[in-house]
Formats: sequence, C-alpha cells, structure tokens
Amino acid sequence: MAMFPLSTVLFPDTELALQVFEPRYQSLTEDCLAGSGEFGVVLIARGSEVGGGDQRVGVGTVAHIEQASPHGAGRWTLVTKGTRRIRVTKWLADDPYPLATVEDLPGVASGGDEAAVGRALSAVRRTRGLLSELGRAPALPGAFELGDGLDAAAWRLCALAPLSVFDRQALLEVGDPTARLDELIGLCGALDEDLTALLAEGLS
Repeated sequence: MAMFPLSTVLFPDTELALQVFEPRYQSLTEDCLAGSGEFGVVLIARGSEVGGGDQRVGVGTVAHIEQASPHGAGRWTLVTKGTRRIRVTKWLADDPYPLATVEDLPGVASGGDEAAVGRALSAVRRTRGLLSELGRAPALPGAFELGDGLDAAAWRLCALAPLSVFDRQALLEVGDPTARLDELIGLCGALDEDLTALLAEGLS
C-alpha cells in the first residue's frame, strides 16, 4: 500500500486535509486517484515529513481521497477520510514514494454505550474549556454531530480532544471503542490537572 507518513494521527471516521507539494507525494496522489483512492497514514515518531529519513510507527489508518483539487505544477489539495486501522508488517523501499505491506486491524465488537460516550464528551468539553480560558484553543460547540454508532462517536471524540500526537497514537491503537473512551477520559483528566494548575498560577 502507498503510505503517507505525517506528523499527525488520522482516526477512522474523521477527515484530514492535505497539501501535496513534494514530488514523491504528487506521484502517490496521481497513482491513488488512478486506482482505489486509498493510501495509508502513519505517524512520524521522529524526523520530518519532508525529505524522508523519518522513523515511523507501525499502526496507522487508511485514508480515502474524498476530494482532490489540482493547483498546477503537480500540487494538490486533498480532503481525505479515515476508513479503517492498519498495521504495517513490512516497510518497502521508498520508490517512488513510501510503500509497505499492511494488514487490517479488526475492531472489537462492542454494543452501544451511551453512558461512556456522554462521559467522554464531558471530559473533552471540560479540557477544551480549560484551554479556552488560557486562550489556547476554542471551546467545544454546544451541539455537533458525533456520527452513528459507538465506534464512530469514540473516534470523533478522540479527534476533538486536544491531546499530543503520542496520546492520540495510543488511542488509535485501542481496538475496543469502550476501552478507547475510558482511555480518552483518563488522558483528558491528566491534562486537566496541568491546565488547572496553570490557571491557578495565572490567577494568583
């Protein structure tokens, strides 16, 4: 599968916009548009998106190209949507762009748990509210669409949470949506403690 290592984490059921300007990723885009419209996204653990030589994590997400707008000279603006999780089993030569053999990571069957979604939503809302008080992020809107089903809601809440890329990667690697929501609540709670301390220092 064609791979697009990035300094961000893409979750299933969420969107990611990309500006494509490197020649190798221009080639990737053209090949994907001529084929399935899919490529893998993985987090760069160390290094840069540009130029290669990066270190990559092993679990990522398949992105499907929803919109592709050309800008001349081979440049593209892409709107993609995460579809499913994958694990890289082997990295191949970056020729002409990163390639890997991958396997799908199945989700774990889990019934609806509206209570878990509600707790996670409250946790994300609280964390973003604290960041808003610090002027670092907008608060969560009062109403928004989380999607149908527990799994979609869990992924979208993960995307809304203002966490580090490594915390987001940890959430991506949790297959069961209820367990993922519990992990999300814990991560938000730990961040809340730091944010509350910062606010207290600013008000003292």
